[in-house]
Amino acid sequence: METALVEADSDGQDAVLLFVGGPLDGRVEVRAARHGAPLPTVTHVHLHGGPKVVSRYDLQPLPGAAGVYHLRPPVRQPGREEHPAD
Repeated sequence: METALVEADSDGQDAVLLFVGGPLDGRVEVRAARHGAPLPTVTHVHLHGGPKVVSRYDLQPLPGAAGVYHLRPPVRQPGREEHPAD
């Protein structure tokens, strides 16, 4: 799949960014052109009464000044095996 890079600052256009998955699902952000191009990865940390929840989103650039941040799948840690329910 070929896509153009999101270049918010090249023509003075703000970048429109959509988040898909995780706690930010459905969020739409507009990144002002003065801040430059969107970051390739965004980390969201949610602190609440329970354990800290860290979500990482990777940018999929779209043509023009737009992009979609997709939730990165969780990393499986070695030595931790999932056991099917009996």
